[in-house]
Amino acid sequence: MTLAQRALERLEAWPDLSSGPASCGTGRALRSARDEIVHFHSDRDVDLHLTRRAIQRFHYDLDGSSAIHLVPGSRWVTVHLDCEADVDLLLSLVSIALKAHQTWPTAGAPGGCNYHRVAVLPRDGAGTG
Repeated sequence: MTLAQRALERLEAWPDLSSGPASCGTGRALRSARDEIVHFHSDRDVDLHLTRRAIQRFHYDLDGSSAIHLVPGSRWVTVHLDCEADVDLLLSLVSIALKAHQTWPTAGAPGGCNYHRVAVLPRDGAGTG
């Protein structure tokens, strides 16, 4: 089982999320009652609709993580899953995203996820965990 499959399986058990096809046309999505929250695009790459406000609030922490890729102007962050710690990080960020979508409703369409907008390079020693 891949890291993305493990994360998807764990998140599908959350009562606030439901599963379906991603609106971008690639992979599976998990959505809240209001918005799509997560897109699973591959065995390692996941886009998370964190919201612009949450990204601004946690920018320095997100930017400091080698698992997170920010795209300027996007309300989505890309999480590259190389180890179990990245799965735990993703689950924590999904929790933040759910809270952000309840607290700060998004105005208009989210502008699409980061699929095809970010190239993710593996980290040194990745895939060994």
